Amino acid sequence: MASQGSILGNAVTRKEDPGLLTGSNAYVDDLDLDALQIVFVRSTMAHAALKSVDASAAEAMPGVSAVYTSDNLEMATVNGFEMIDPSMNRPPLAVGRVRFVGDIVAAVVAESHSQAVDAAEQVIVDYDPLPANADIEAALADGADVLWDGAESNVCFAIGNEYDGPDVTEGADAVVSERIVTQRLAGVPMEPNGCVAIPEGDSMTFYASTQAAHGTRDGLAPNFGLEPENLHVIAPWVGGGFGPKAALYVEYVICGRAAQDLGRPVKWTEQRGENMVAMAQGRAMVMNAELGVKDDGSIVGLRARVVADAGAYPALGAILPMLTMQLSQAVYDIPAIDFFAQTVVTNTTFIGAYRGAGRPEATQMVERILDKAANAIGMDPAELRRKNYIQPEAFPLTTLVGSNYDSGEYEQALDAVLEASGYSDLRAEQARRREADDPKLLGIGLSSYVEVTAPIGLHVEYGRCEINDDGSATIRVGTSSHGQGHDTAFSMIVNDMLGIPMDQVTHVDADTEAVPRGAGTLGSRSLQTAGSAVYEASKVVLDKGKQLAANLLEASVDDIVVGEGALQVAGVPAKSVSWADLAAAASEQEIDGGLAHELDFDGSDATYPFGSHVAVVEIDRETGHVDLIRHIAVDDCGTILNPMLVNGQQHGGIAQGIGQALWEHVRYDEDANPVTASLMDYLMPSAAELPSFEVSNTETASPRNPLGAKGIGESGTIGSTPAVHNAVCDALVHLGVDHVDMPCSPQAVWNALQSV
Repeated sequence: MASQGSILGNAVTRKEDPGLLTGSNAYVDDLDLDALQIVFVRSTMAHAALKSVDASAAEAMPGVSAVYTSDNLEMATVNGFEMIDPSMNRPPLAVGRVRFVGDIVAAVVAESHSQAVDAAEQVIVDYDPLPANADIEAALADGADVLWDGAESNVCFAIGNEYDGPDVTEGADAVVSERIVTQRLAGVPMEPNGCVAIPEGDSMTFYASTQAAHGTRDGLAPNFGLEPENLHVIAPWVGGGFGPKAALYVEYVICGRAAQDLGRPVKWTEQRGENMVAMAQGRAMVMNAELGVKDDGSIVGLRARVVADAGAYPALGAILPMLTMQLSQAVYDIPAIDFFAQTVVTNTTFIGAYRGAGRPEATQMVERILDKAANAIGMDPAELRRKNYIQPEAFPLTTLVGSNYDSGEYEQALDAVLEASGYSDLRAEQARRREADDPKLLGIGLSSYVEVTAPIGLHVEYGRCEINDDGSATIRVGTSSHGQGHDTAFSMIVNDMLGIPMDQVTHVDADTEAVPRGAGTLGSRSLQTAGSAVYEASKVVLDKGKQLAANLLEASVDDIVVGEGALQVAGVPAKSVSWADLAAAASEQEIDGGLAHELDFDGSDATYPFGSHVAVVEIDRETGHVDLIRHIAVDDCGTILNPMLVNGQQHGGIAQGIGQALWEHVRYDEDANPVTASLMDYLMPSAAELPSFEVSNTETASPRNPLGAKGIGESGTIGSTPAVHNAVCDALVHLGVDHVDMPCSPQAVWNALQSV
């Protein structure tokens, strides 16, 4: 859509960076509101009956305003997601039973955080232990203890594609199978969770570190006895989201109710150790996959049996196998798919969205089993993928599992990544090392993926563009920015459409009074939805401006073009009128709506980005240490607005995906006690552990929005994890090791080497 001389498609420096880099932005904990501080007393037991909670000593501590338990602050239970059985709703303050380490037993409100911490330590809780379980396969097994009274089993959600044909591997020359684990991950945003509730009579102002201000408002308002319009939710600067900050937290509910009860602002600042057990976590699936192939590499069919973890209180994470199913056809022409998934409850932290949310799991499953199939029939993994790609002429395509793909050039991305990586030379070097029995094992991993952005109804978003009296512009959007570059991207659109300099464009979001509605930021949807809304709104403003300019300049509307900060007659730059003068004219003439327009852009459906990644690892045969020496990614997110923003998202996503492949894992012991509840135990990589990523792009426009854009925020994560995982397994396969579960730690790799 960019015209000659357009700013669109260029690497434009981010407007957001000065505040982010200097630390001058105000986050929730920076708000100076003279608020009381709230600290939560959390269960130290994974599953237990609450015999008693004695808060008398805490109530007598200095500075304490109140200590709340379910006995003196009654609150309705909170439904984690509308598709979940309400019998599994979470009580904000535990009633009768705790169900995971971190469940909230009491809340202490005091004048200072230190006073609240001291008082919380005086709350005495008497537990009666109950059987606890953190193993999702055990939760599904016959005879498993049922964690929720009245439930027939631990299953809280199930989905399948109702396959009723012959065996999906019938006629295959080779059938391969694998139990593939996608382990539980912690979000670990740089800024932990937090909120401030400010009671204001029959209304409330509520600050939260959230990705979805309007969703937070609508979820909280009933808990406070307020109409949504009387609850003003603001997300100030947010220090990382990654999905977990899209959830509705019971801590928010307790904080707001305490503020109402005490008539004073109450603030919650989550500590890192608390964050590691209380914030929504991600992934946590076991996928049993079976693939049939012909000797020529043609795929015959795929069978998948998936069990996913919901945690103790089912929320959005419980239904994510639905997205795993919808992406299980991946980029391939698979004739038959038999997919069935069940989600179970366990005595663990609840599962929510985490970068990719259901889509990385599908890609990991398909790409891992494909590599096993390639090895079984003696075909190069790249050629097996090429053999089975869905071809460009097939689009738009409704897949066997119900996804509606918009556009794709899958082979183009594969060719680009193979060339960029020097794939044939890498294979030759690998063969040389194997022949020489080199102690440094070389592994080459490949993945091809398709993902869905703006999924499950998230293709609609609000946007508004208005011209101010001084000729500047204000844009309002229903998305929420927390580092992605929204201000830059949306200002580029206004600059391209209206000629107003980017530094004269004000971006407003994440405030339910300043923006009437919005779905927030999740599902890599912001540019294709909010960006398109800004584009369409700006186009209407331009049409209004052209009509005014034509009258003021005594010219034909068809001759009016955009200049710098003005509209002018084509070919006659001196004959122009500024946007400030146009705003004044619109006011004088009482133009309906002024020089402004708002709308809800509807992209009609989701979009489907895709790409291919190559990872190269070296493994020390004696120690099992894995060294990722290269990672090459070619991602296609449709038409690129700003390559600098795209590359930044690629780098961040790749780093998170590698973290899962090699290091990160939330673990529990046999009693469901978390053993990775601090950054001393949970292995978060830094830049020192990662190579410089080699990223590039192909561009296949989406027909579903005027920008031709698809999402990019999660693509790097989805493509990188299976590429690195496949690289590790590829380094070992000639020694008789055909699979290692993630994370591929030195111990895991060494154990695998010792087993053959």
